[in-house]
Amino acid sequence: MLKIERLAIRYGGIEAVRGISLEVPKGKIVTLIGANGAGKSSTLRAVAGLVKASGSISWDGIELTTQTPEDILKAGVALCPEGRRIFPHLTVLENLKLGGYQRKADEIEKSIAKAFELFPRLKERSWQPGGTLSGGEQQMLALARALMSNPELVMMDEPSLGLAPLLVQEVFEIIKEINRKGKTVLLVEQNAFGALNVADYAYVLETGEITLQGTGQELLHDKRVIDAYLGG
Repeated sequence: MLKIERLAIRYGGIEAVRGISLEVPKGKIVTLIGANGAGKSSTLRAVAGLVKASGSISWDGIELTTQTPEDILKAGVALCPEGRRIFPHLTVLENLKLGGYQRKADEIEKSIAKAFELFPRLKERSWQPGGTLSGGEQQMLALARALMSNPELVMMDEPSLGLAPLLVQEVFEIIKEINRKGKTVLLVEQNAFGALNVADYAYVLETGEITLQGTGQELLHDKRVIDAYLGG
């Protein structure tokens, strides 16, 4: 389980996250929804060790706030960042290999085989530079690269952002499939409808504070969420 307690994040004089607490049980999909600037991405970046934070973040009993990003990855926590952040001039295969840089050669090959099983289109384009892929294919590559370290917890930051509606649906199906294959998922999304439909549990983050929480289905039918995020 990922357990966050009293997490606070500041950027200079701005308090981006204000003492939030939440849990991500093993094997579940948990989502954070909220408007731009609510603190969602900052929370994921704190878990990954990319920003300094006060409070406690523990994964399987390991306190992550004292670990380096590399140690956090070794502990089984991976981040698929907002904006995909693939290496455009490297091939699909090279991008994937970089995702597994901490692992042995035979383990990398097994993970590549799994990635191509989950994303057949990437196999077809394995020697193509990442920058020549479509937006949807680049998002698949970013997700596949995050899985290359064989993490137990996969954090996804806005995986549906900027994609056409049909591809958005496909991304959410992929998220469910990743979860079915045994990965725990912490998902940050502005597409509240899609996120709540796949989530076991959800938190609403507003200006750095958790204002609502419940199962995905509970929040999907909560009038406050409908009015604020679902166009009700």
